[in-house]
Amino acid sequence: MKAAELFDLTGQVALVTGASSGLGWRFAQVLAANGAAAVLVARRADRLAELKMMLDYEGGRAIAVEADVLDRAAMTRAFDMAEQAFGTVTILVNNAGIAHADRALEIAEAEWRRVLATDLDAVLFWSQEAARRMLAANKGGAIVNIASILGLAVSKGTIAYATAKAGVIQLTKSLALELAFKGVRVNAIAPGFITTELNRAYLTGEGATMTRDIPAGRFGEEHDLDGALLLLVSAAGSYIAGATIVVDGGHILALRGT
Repeated sequence: MKAAELFDLTGQVALVTGASSGLGWRFAQVLAANGAAAVLVARRADRLAELKMMLDYEGGRAIAVEADVLDRAAMTRAFDMAEQAFGTVTILVNNAGIAHADRALEIAEAEWRRVLATDLDAVLFWSQEAARRMLAANKGGAIVNIASILGLAVSKGTIAYATAKAGVIQLTKSLALELAFKGVRVNAIAPGFITTELNRAYLTGEGATMTRDIPAGRFGEEHDLDGALLLLVSAAGSYIAGATIVVDGGHILALRGT
């Protein structure tokens, strides 16, 4: 089989949370470019409209749904709108997330709850909704959770984020264990530092020295995650379940001190 056929997503319906910027924007582009109808979910309606217009211009199919991932009613509406437009969601990318910069003894309870709710709780709730609908429609599917290398090895000032992302990795395994035999594959991607519009100023400024700890000698670019994403949502990854693919240029090796 040719690679184009192996990674073809024609007929699939892909919902991406946090699609209004950064990695979510890129994920939606990649999925649409490979044949999937894209359901764009985020809080910033203007940005979603811009992305939808771009995908339409490029020959893709997309709808935009303004929603906060913590709003359960909005979550239901997003899946309902997807089904009305394209049919059952068969690919879910749980990408929406937030970060923080608080040391362990200073982080406030409200901030801890905010990060855990967005970065971990929402991943479970959206995965539940997607899987239930896939099974009700008698369809298989793929769920990809965006974790982080900080879910595998920590750094100072990221206690809530690192805890949440470690939880995402374990959540991914638990969901895969219970859903794989039903035809729903659940996997995760753990990126290292990836340059996006949100962090470019920092990574090209005071954060640039961190590249000394990355064996590849550079930060990742958004396109560096394309292969892992397509592998996990396409026929190419049909026998992969419960895996976490690390895409970090080897950075985790330094974080672990190996």
